[in-house]
Amino acid sequence: MEQLRVIAGDATSPQAKGPKIIAHVCNDIGGWGKGFVLALSKRWPEPEKEFRAWHRRRSGNDFGLGAVQLVRVREDVWVANMVGQRGIRTGSGGPPIRYDAVERCLTALAGHALDRGASVHMPRIGCGLAGGKWSRIEPLVTGALCARDVAVTVYDFA
Repeated sequence: MEQLRVIAGDATSPQAKGPKIIAHVCNDIGGWGKGFVLALSKRWPEPEKEFRAWHRRRSGNDFGLGAVQLVRVREDVWVANMVGQRGIRTGSGGPPIRYDAVERCLTALAGHALDRGASVHMPRIGCGLAGGKWSRIEPLVTGALCARDVAVTVYDFA
């Protein structure tokens, strides 16, 4: 079983050799404009462009809670757009994070990582605008990825 590594740094600049997947949580309404996605968009236009197109064409594809879209941004780097939050606002249903959807995303992500021999890099997914708690997310990450021998690095932005 791989250990989960937590380091200070920028998840858009993964610190590892070989193929890498940068994972983050998106909402199910097609919104992209706050939080970690801004750092992604500054670095590469493709993840936002592909996410918006995926959302626009959603009636004919798998877009929805628990779905993952892999977008290649360099020869050995992909961004995983993971739909793990319902809407963007905290309301009567609590914060937008949906832990069951995040778990489905991470399970699918593990398959993509194993297929490519890739390590996974992420901020503390679901814990910013989505309103999730790392104490609930971390066991999902270790269970879906580390337990399947996928190396995971979590970045705390300084």
